[in-house]
Parts: sequence; structure tokens; C-alpha cells
Amino acid sequence: MKVYTKTKVILFAIWVLFCIVALTNCGKSEGANGKKEIVMSDSMIVPLKPQYVTDPVTFDSDDPAIWINQNDPSKSLIIGTDKGGEKGEGGLFVFDLEGNLDTTRSVRGIQRPNNVDIAYGFNLNGQIVDIAVTTERLTNKLRVFSLPEMKEIDNGGIYVFEGDSIKDPMGIALYTDPITKDIYAIVGRKYGPENEYLWQYKLVPNEKGYVEGELVRKFGKFSGVKEIEAIAVDSELGYVYYSDENVGVRKYYAHPDSSDTQIALFATNDIKEDHEGISIYKRENGTGYLILSDQQAGRFAIYPREGSEEDPDHHQLICYIPTSTVESDGNEVTSISLNPEFKKGLFVAMSDDKTFQIYNWNHIQSLIDRAILEKLNVQ
Repeated sequence: MKVYTKTKVILFAIWVLFCIVALTNCGKSEGANGKKEIVMSDSMIVPLKPQYVTDPVTFDSDDPAIWINQNDPSKSLIIGTDKGGEKGEGGLFVFDLEGNLDTTRSVRGIQRPNNVDIAYGFNLNGQIVDIAVTTERLTNKLRVFSLPEMKEIDNGGIYVFEGDSIKDPMGIALYTDPITKDIYAIVGRKYGPENEYLWQYKLVPNEKGYVEGELVRKFGKFSGVKEIEAIAVDSELGYVYYSDENVGVRKYYAHPDSSDTQIALFATNDIKEDHEGISIYKRENGTGYLILSDQQAGRFAIYPREGSEEDPDHHQLICYIPTSTVESDGNEVTSISLNPEFKKGLFVAMSDDKTFQIYNWNHIQSLIDRAILEKLNVQ
């Protein structure tokens, strides 16, 4: 695991000054609405360096999640998937906030886990637990573990896409109903039909104290161009976002009783090739950012969580944040103050070297603020 010293902090300060100059002189182009927009040139920006890099997983890192310790945020955890090798011998690897591997909590022997997500306050027959849920592609199941113990509570897994010839679960995001506190898993797969690509399951306890899944909804368009893996849910605002790779980001309502009509399709011209991991930086007033991995470009596209003043479903590119990640699939972010180092939260992203990179949100926010300021000056 890499730790960044005081010397590197000084170098980072120099880097920030360089970025300010670069952003001040970044290119400007005509947007679709005829207004000038900021276009951040990769050649003008030095990639952001991570605060920490996790210990490597065994085979193939893919997607991270962040569990917030409500009693002591400094003891929060990062959970990352290892898809495994040719035989699928993957796992969920658990790290502290400095990227140190927690061998006692990490779970091995999961058959090609792709994505992972976390929910809080699941009622397991009167016992309130936080849960981590991952897809297990080779068995067509969801796997559920209690947090922070990472204890299996699914009795071997929950079968998904039963009765359908197309299975291979990949993407997973958890939606918590703000009123009932019911928790739902929204699941994607490697391949799928033009419609009803995503299936939504209500997670419920059975009499034996294990978690089961009840299918409540099928929804979601698919272009057929490549695949859908990255899914993110905004439980507070009630939306689900997913990456239709090489096409854009699709937006739907997350509640199972809501309309299955697509609300928006955005990021159609902003990404070099694959639209990958999505995460949501949440502020209390409903504002914040949607963060989308521009996989082959080594950067992340930033969009307003709240949309525009005229249209909450109009998510227009704010800027790109170039990072040190390579071919990044999944990412996750939190705005919770975790410790003196991560006062405004952290961003964690997979890198194609068996690791996950951990970034201080303050460093990302400074670049976003500068880009917003420049855009206002142009307009």
C-alpha cells in the first residue's frame, strides 16, 4: 500500500497551482445550446494522484463500495470485488481508509463477483443490520453479507433472472425506500433484451433468518451495442442511473411502483468509448454530483446531481477529472466527514492493476469549483 508523505503533499500543492493555470487557459467550444462551454484538454491537466492505493487483490479488481461506520466514521470500510481468475475464484476484499487489507473480514470463494453495493438498516427478523450485496455471475445469484462482520446471511445466495434464458448477473445497486425503509436490489446482466434489461428484487427475511429476494419489477432499455454493468441509485431523490456502454447514461425512477418510462438519456457525446462506473456525491439539500468513469480516457466526467435550474433531468457535463487510474470500471464516493484527512469525504475507483485508488474529495472539489468558475466567466 502506498502512503503519500509531506513531501508529496508539497508536490501536490505545486500540482494544484499548475491545474489552476491549466484550467484558466482550457479550451472553449460551442455547446449544443449555442453557449460557450469549457472543454478540459487532457494535455493541459496533470492526472490527480490518489491519497492512498489499496493492497492488491488476488486476480482482478472491479468495483468498490464504502461502508460508513455510524458510531465512528474513521473506522469505515472499503469493500472491493475481485472477479477471480479463469475458475472464477473471486471474493470481496475489505480495506480500511488507508487501503490496508483486512484479512479477517475479506470473503473469498465467490464465483466471479462483479459489482457490490451497500445498504443500511435491513430488518432481519428484528435484528437491524447493514448489508453488502454482490452479484455472483457464475452461479446466477446475489450474495448478501452483514456489515461490518461480513457474515454470510443469504443461505448460499439468491437466484436472479430465473425463467429467463439470459442471466449472467453483473451490475447491482441497492435502493432504500425513504418511507418504508424497504431495501431493493436492482440487478443487471452481461447481456440482455432491448427492454426489461434490469430486474428489481425486494430483499426480505425468511423464517430461518436468511435474506431472500422477491421479484417486483422488470424495466430498463438497452441499445444492444455492448452491455450494461454500472448501476447507481439515488435513494433520497428516487432515481436509478445505469451505463449503456458506448451510448450514454439512462435515468429511471427507482421505486418499484413508479413508471417504467425512461426519464433521461445523457452523456451521449462526452465519453471516449465505454461509459462505466457511476457514483453519486450527495449533499443534504439534494445537490451534488454524478460521477461517470470515462474508462479508456483515464478520467471521470462530472455532472450536476440536481440537473439544471430549468430541468432536474438535464444533466450537462461540468468538467472532467483526470486521475491516475487505468481502465477504471467501478467507483464509489461519499460526502461524509470520515476523519481529519477526509473532511469532505473520499472517492475510490478501481484501477486495472488489481488495486483501488483512494482520493481526497477536497482535491476533486477544487478542480470542479475552478471549472464552474471558468464556465461562468465564459457565459
